[in-house]
Amino acid sequence: MRVLGVDPGLTRCGVGVVEGVAGRPLTMIGVGVVRTPADADLGHRLVAIEQGIEQWLDDHRPEFVAVERVFSQHNVRTVMGTAQASAVAMLCAARRGIPVALHTPSEVKAAVTGSGRADKAQVGAMVTRLLRLSAPPKPADAADALALAICHIWRAPAQNRLQQAVALHTSKGRTA
Repeated sequence: MRVLGVDPGLTRCGVGVVEGVAGRPLTMIGVGVVRTPADADLGHRLVAIEQGIEQWLDDHRPEFVAVERVFSQHNVRTVMGTAQASAVAMLCAARRGIPVALHTPSEVKAAVTGSGRADKAQVGAMVTRLLRLSAPPKPADAADALALAICHIWRAPAQNRLQQAVALHTSKGRTA
């Protein structure tokens, strides 16, 4: 399974591609950041993020896109920018028919470090270890994107089984 993780942000949108299956060693395919100037017009920033994500989709051909689920913060302006960048990533994937999964920050931290309250340094250290890298990816947005991809690879099989069970239960209820 090849997953593009996206840590959305208007100034720095982390992107990372990881390949593998749960229970086996994972491989980092690529990692980076799509950057936009803070003083640029919002529309131009969103177009730049779209172009950057489209380039990653073209270059790496992921089967899934995992995006950080936007959560409420005290700074509404930050939440809005994150939500807008998140929507761009989801749109790019949907346009290509690539399934999108949303994962909360605490879900990603728990999957990668074992604690939903882990800090950025702990996430970076575990991403480095899990992907057998020589150093943590910089900036933290890039490491977070890889953590999103890892989380999805590890959690997707269980989520798929649960969805199949619900669908089976629902279909049996209709035929009875």
